[in-house]
Amino acid sequence: MELRDIEIFLALAEELHFGRTAERLHVSQARVSQSIAKQERQIGARLFVRSSRRVELTPIGVQLREDLSAGYQRIRDGINDATTAARGARSRLTLGLHGPQAHDQADLLDLFRNRHPDIDLRIREMNFTDPFGPLRDGTVEIATAWLPVREPDLTVGPVIDAEPLLLMVATDHPLTARDEVGMEDLADWVLPYSGPPTPEYWLQTLVPTRTPGGRPIRRGPKVTTFQEVAAAVAAGHAISLVHGDAARYYRWPGLRYLRPHDAPTGEWALIWPTAQETDAIRALARAARDTGPRTG
Repeated sequence: MELRDIEIFLALAEELHFGRTAERLHVSQARVSQSIAKQERQIGARLFVRSSRRVELTPIGVQLREDLSAGYQRIRDGINDATTAARGARSRLTLGLHGPQAHDQADLLDLFRNRHPDIDLRIREMNFTDPFGPLRDGTVEIATAWLPVREPDLTVGPVIDAEPLLLMVATDHPLTARDEVGMEDLADWVLPYSGPPTPEYWLQTLVPTRTPGGRPIRRGPKVTTFQEVAAAVAAGHAISLVHGDAARYYRWPGLRYLRPHDAPTGEWALIWPTAQETDAIRALARAARDTGPRTG
């Protein structure tokens, strides 16, 4: 018995009307009659009693309905589960974000989800000590990174955030007593750094080795997370250049944020592996261009 014949039998067993069954299954009434006649021939017994006024199941028809119903539902559930899984695999996009960016980029994420409800957008946290590794090993398909990004296998997409860098210091640091601080002041203190595998050119944005005037800047404690950066700063072991979101989300005891008068603008952009670009990635990039960069 073919699956379509089972569907016709179960529908007729529920409707008990050839016309309504045909309409429900979008087939002709003759197709319903032919299917039931074929099943009765195969089984060797009548499944329905027909009259000019009504259609009723025979005892054998009742037994067949009970036997087929549960199995047919399991088949449909299996097909639906497989279809859903396949659709999810095709339309899932994993985005790597740093720190609190899911909050700062809420407008972008909402716009993308409203435009593409069929795409399951998932968020993974990135670590600045390995900004490009998760893109290359497939952990994420698209991510954010501060600029510049000079990786030949990665595409740099639209800028999503642009605001001046800040200086994070301890609350009792001597710089807090100044009326004004600038980038040249970095030469007098130590900056924390992460080292490899973080590319050196990428570190230069937040951990420069020279001031704009050419004075050398010392590097101090090695760190692997933002929490370690904050702990080193709060303990007075270092000062640190940070992006503006730190002042909004990490107002911890022992920390203070200063704005150097000549601070450069820190920019974040979407990046992704050029060879793995997909429609979903392009859709997120379009949403980012339409939203425009967040500015502080």
